[in-house]
Amino acid sequence: MRGIGNRDFPGTRLRTRPVASGWPKPHNRRVAETLWQQRIRRAETLAAQHPFAGQILGFYIHIARFQQDLYRHIERASASNSPERSAGVPPAVFHGKEPASRPLSGQQDAGATFPPELPELLSSFPRFLEIVEKQAPARLAQIARALSQSPSASWTDLLNNAWSAPDQPSEQPSDPSEFLALTFLQPYAEFIRSRVPLQLEGYTYSLCPFCSRKPALAVLRPLGEGARRNLLCGFCLCEWEFRRIVCPGCDEKDHAKLPVYTAAEFPYIRVECCDTCHTYIKSIDLSKNGLADPLVDELASVPLDLWAQDRGYAKLHPNLLAM
Repeated sequence: MRGIGNRDFPGTRLRTRPVASGWPKPHNRRVAETLWQQRIRRAETLAAQHPFAGQILGFYIHIARFQQDLYRHIERASASNSPERSAGVPPAVFHGKEPASRPLSGQQDAGATFPPELPELLSSFPRFLEIVEKQAPARLAQIARALSQSPSASWTDLLNNAWSAPDQPSEQPSDPSEFLALTFLQPYAEFIRSRVPLQLEGYTYSLCPFCSRKPALAVLRPLGEGARRNLLCGFCLCEWEFRRIVCPGCDEKDHAKLPVYTAAEFPYIRVECCDTCHTYIKSIDLSKNGLADPLVDELASVPLDLWAQDRGYAKLHPNLLAM
């Protein structure tokens, strides 16, 4: 591994395999119909390339297939709802003053703390727990098994608590069952966010402008001869522009305190660290690998997390698989 600015990754044992931005594009293949299918295909490709990530990517593939089905179910349920019920989606517009720390769908009209589609969501929760119990690593599988044996009323409380934006944006989930709830609710959050006309011009904060959560990762998108840095919420998948040389954890701007590391195994993924707040965030550079999917490639690059954490950096915000 090598670091930018003469900083190195001593002692790592990742296999060296060049990842070139000039990979030939596949021909004569059916174009993926949905973003979910694209994510699944990318996970299958990475699992074949990186055996050390095979288990977690295999689990993700099962989760992504479930999430795709749930998203379609939510779309159908929303389309069949009456206009009065569908009006629960907030006509939220952000004007660039502060993070949008507000309730999501269905909460503004009547002060409710749950999404209006909760009955439809609850009917799919047992199947989600069954998939996790069968396909997840042992720790998550055990938690899913315990949840499946709990009263359904406890599911409602769990999903309501996970859905509600945190009172303190600095807080993040620590209970593994909450991570499972967030993973289950992610398609719904993405669906609701996609229906809200956010206006992000002038927004300079590091918290998600839709759900006020910390970003799970960063994305570098090609812009002219360089790349623009965006932050990406791992829950609602809102993406917004953020300054390139600024720590999203503490707003540190001193370049000398913001080391960036890369590895030969993942040359298009940057480990962006901060020596002030001792956090890090992974950044997927699409200008170097246009085939990457930010969510999936972030999951596959587990060795980068292990390296950073071994050296005293904490991840700014874990992904939905609690990694």
